Amino acid sequence: MILRDLPVLASWSGGKDSCLALWRAVQAGAKPQALLTMLDEEGDRSRSHGVRPEVLALQAQALGLPQRLGKASWNDYREVFIGQLRAAAADGIRAAVFGDIDLDAHREWEEGVCAEAGLGAILPLWRQARADLVREFVDAGFVARIVMVNTALVDEKWLGRAFNRQLIEDMLAEGVDPCGEAGEFHTLVVDGPLFNKPLALRDGETAELGEYRALDLLPA
Repeated sequence: MILRDLPVLASWSGGKDSCLALWRAVQAGAKPQALLTMLDEEGDRSRSHGVRPEVLALQAQALGLPQRLGKASWNDYREVFIGQLRAAAADGIRAAVFGDIDLDAHREWEEGVCAEAGLGAILPLWRQARADLVREFVDAGFVARIVMVNTALVDEKWLGRAFNRQLIEDMLAEGVDPCGEAGEFHTLVVDGPLFNKPLALRDGETAELGEYRALDLLPA
């Protein structure tokens, strides 16, 4: 699919992979029209990363893009997601950009929901080396924080750390996947070349959610 001047929607978690995917799509000439983020049933947090809607709104403002927000449980997630894609298609969007790297089941799901909505699916990071991708993210000038860790997979010590070259090398030295593709951790992007200003955030409380530890970042 030719991306130049293509109106696209970004599937947006607020984390590094969705951000790098959007960055690559923009570099290839795509024209982002909106960010699509799925929230929990009550709309209190993002479904994937547990980010507050007001923080996602700050990201959207800094990116200069409108939001499309869906609220869903895991049971009706697919149905609600497709509904959001169909609404985007009706507004002239032609494709959706996703940040998945090498999980075939994820790609199949994304291509399936896009096909049902009449959209193309674009995965700019697909089959790229994980360590190379995170280094590219940092070297491009993006800034992110680790906001959630799965303590069943990695040590809690990573929570809250800035995502930079030193962090990447520390993770690799300890055998931790710096992409977190198995759900080891999640990030929140707070600045970078797509942003018109850095996000003004402060650290809130750390929550224990079963095996997960989450740092609540709040508007400053």
